[in-house]
Amino acid sequence: MTSTFVALDWLVFVLYFVLLTLTGWWINRSGAKNSQEYFIGSHNIPTWLAAISVLATAQSAATFLGGPDSGYRSNLTYLASTFGALMAAFFVGYFLIPRFYRYKVSTVYELLELRFGSRAKKQAGLMYLFGRIFANGARLYMAAIAVSMILFTDIALQHVICSIALLCLVSLLYSIFGGIKSVIYGDALQCFVYVGAAVLVLLYLWSSIPADFSSVWQALDRPPHNAASKLTLIDTNWDFSSAGAFNIYSSVTGLFLLYIASFGLDQDLTQRALTCKNARQGSLAILWSVVLVVPVTLVFMLIGFLLHIFYQRPDLMAGSGAVMQSSQFSGETITVFLYYVLHEMPAGLRGLVTVGVIAAAVSTLTSGLNSMASVIIQDLYKPWQQQRQLKSEQYYVGAARISMLCCAIALALMALLCFYWQQSSDMPLLTFALGVMVFSYSGLLGVYASALFSQRGSPTSVLAALLGGFIITLLMQPYLQSYYLPPDWQFDLAFSWQLCIGFACSFIICQLGKSSDSVARTELNGVPA
Repeated sequence: MTSTFVALDWLVFVLYFVLLTLTGWWINRSGAKNSQEYFIGSHNIPTWLAAISVLATAQSAATFLGGPDSGYRSNLTYLASTFGALMAAFFVGYFLIPRFYRYKVSTVYELLELRFGSRAKKQAGLMYLFGRIFANGARLYMAAIAVSMILFTDIALQHVICSIALLCLVSLLYSIFGGIKSVIYGDALQCFVYVGAAVLVLLYLWSSIPADFSSVWQALDRPPHNAASKLTLIDTNWDFSSAGAFNIYSSVTGLFLLYIASFGLDQDLTQRALTCKNARQGSLAILWSVVLVVPVTLVFMLIGFLLHIFYQRPDLMAGSGAVMQSSQFSGETITVFLYYVLHEMPAGLRGLVTVGVIAAAVSTLTSGLNSMASVIIQDLYKPWQQQRQLKSEQYYVGAARISMLCCAIALALMALLCFYWQQSSDMPLLTFALGVMVFSYSGLLGVYASALFSQRGSPTSVLAALLGGFIITLLMQPYLQSYYLPPDWQFDLAFSWQLCIGFACSFIICQLGKSSDSVARTELNGVPA
């Protein structure tokens, strides 16, 4: 086995795992006593900590590696999505979080039981689980590929499996005993590690560029060949294609809907807001996470800007720059940041970046495992078990730990499926897997809009709306259009506008069902409707 690591890299690697072991032991030393504590921390998590957890959950190894790539190839318009995120945070804080607290729910899908009955809750929970297995399995694969490249200098099957196992094992051991409390405190640690690694990379890159600040600023503002400024923040062009996914119009429409779904309808993120003392603090946690994401994302994008100078502007590098020879490594397409790590990164910092990739992946995996387990237990297994016989709270805590283990195995198998699919097919499974939550969001948004703002809808129309939103959004993907549309009819539509269309169709489908009092609940968790 070969590795690009030297002694200093291995030292950083070992110190990180020692830190994980010690903090994991300290956080998990008492364990969770009941399912409420295991899934929502008995509402004892501080607001600032929940906000950091939302931030760390939303960002993954794909962000750690892909953020610099976005800066390298594009401009600052991605930050314009913050406008939509802020609008969504206020919407979720006003319409959804108070309702979740009022009815004492552990998962966001319990709220559907009031309007549409228990079937709707189960259907929405299953849609979430389906999307999470694909999305988090793909993120696990991407992180494992990066770890394998850096640690073993290849992406051989056995090394990818080792990397997948390493990430899953660390995530499980850190979170399986203490539940959501372990996850949230762990998120704070992982966030500190990967943001710290990114800042150090940014400082090292800056020290590698001999040009002064004003020269770099002008180079970014006025690229050669009359290219658009990389410092552009607001894009006001009416562009509905994928190139315009982050223009200002998209930010306040499709991205607004996307963040409503992320913050308020996706158990992965909303669960963090449910761990706070009350609805006000839960809403503030969502809002502060949006504020925090701006400087963190900016760090990753600035790395991309400096990589652009490093590789594309030899006139500013005074002979000390480099040329990016290929975007392939062992046959796998890699980002410019990973190329820089593999070919230019010095000892010690290379180990720290590897730790950063692992930390970003672990923060997403631990959150996903706990949120998936909460849906499995609270929405599916516990209601079924209570119809048969009463069980103690400790029984459900044990069941939650088993479900987390099963979810980890499912994500590992999905990551392996991504590996084999990449080797043998041109169909972009990774593109599908990373976007599958957007497909799921279309249906969830339509169903929740019906529940909150109308009196129509039935269990049957809820199921039709969930499936309809998914299928309609899926059919708009370029890699499927070639199968059912003539070449002249095929179109490129940004995912944000796809979400708008999918949501509208899902809402209309749900409205076709007539409300039935026989399936609706008059109370939920002892609270009158």
